[in-house]
Amino acid sequence: MIIVMIDPRLRDRVAVITGCDTALGVGAALARALARQQVRLLLCTEPGAEDHLTPALRADGHLAEALAVDLADPHAPGLVYDTAETRLGPVEILVVNTGHARTGTRAWGGEVVTGAGLDEHHARGTRAPALLMAEHHRRHRARRGEWGRIITLIPDSAGGPPGEVPAAAAGAALESLSRSAARECGPEGITVNVIACGPVRTGWLSRDDAERLASASPLGRLGHPDDIADVAVFLASHQARWLTGQTLRASGGRTP
Repeated sequence: MIIVMIDPRLRDRVAVITGCDTALGVGAALARALARQQVRLLLCTEPGAEDHLTPALRADGHLAEALAVDLADPHAPGLVYDTAETRLGPVEILVVNTGHARTGTRAWGGEVVTGAGLDEHHARGTRAPALLMAEHHRRHRARRGEWGRIITLIPDSAGGPPGEVPAAAAGAALESLSRSAARECGPEGITVNVIACGPVRTGWLSRDDAERLASASPLGRLGHPDDIADVAVFLASHQARWLTGQTLRASGGRTP
């Protein structure tokens, strides 16, 4: 019997992951999946979030640091990368998991879709990722890096169906930004790809919504955080070296 081992070649790479606020979330699954590949991690959380993830990763022998930071602050990317470089080394992988969604935003004419709400989603879901990607590219060029990965996560509702209107708009904008970044960053060895995430069981869905969405899936279930994390590991890996500017729909066959 011949056993073929696939080496993603990620050992000792340094990654920044945003959105690592809850132990059951996609950000935590991303961190655990990359840690298993011996990636050194800087995990970004919102100020005030309790950090259970970093101690757990360290207890398992992984190298992980945490940073509480408000990514809506335009100065945050500099702080993130300064911290990562000081504690871990030059950042080669950026995983943007900075969703900001509120349900019930179907009405266009009433008080639900507001300027303040749109601005908040833009600041966290579009502007913050764009500034992080720009900082990643700037530092990569400054050190004359030859290898890099940027992976952004968006909801698979970014095509524009009703419901969660500001989040869908921010996701579509981030997808467009990522395609542009792929063209800008490609000549210097950075790939940029998007994961469009279907409904994932992270505790925010009601039982009725979870059952309805699971029954509508060709695979008959909701996604798990690990389902998304495994796609991210692939996109970070050596095996995905020829993929850039792409959107992978990790939704179990669901059509938005």
